[in-house]
Amino acid sequence: MPGIYLLAILVSAAGIAVIDARFRLAAWRAPLRTAGAVAAGVVFFLAWDAVGITTGVFLKGDSPAFTGIDIAPDLPLEEVFFLTFLCYLSLVVWAGAMRVLSARSRAAHDETPRESEERRA
Repeated sequence: MPGIYLLAILVSAAGIAVIDARFRLAAWRAPLRTAGAVAAGVVFFLAWDAVGITTGVFLKGDSPAFTGIDIAPDLPLEEVFFLTFLCYLSLVVWAGAMRVLSARSRAAHDETPRESEERRA
């Protein structure tokens, strides 16, 4: 079924966007910075892909799940969407991890010396 891979990427991205919106981790917290970071990542990885394609390391697979639209030789449309999803997912995971670590750090600093001793025992 042509386009199913692209649809899977878009559905996955929508799921990450819902998580991002719920916890205000990236795009719903700082939309311009998020867009800039994602764009920088996509440009970097597209350049990486271009080098890989030029040197013959990366080749486009033949799958009926692809739309069949190529941006360049051996660079399917889905690759751009996948790289965008990958960069956005990484940013949301990083922001979520930083929030959890920050909360743990605050909780550790808020405990009294006695609570700290009891926890160690």
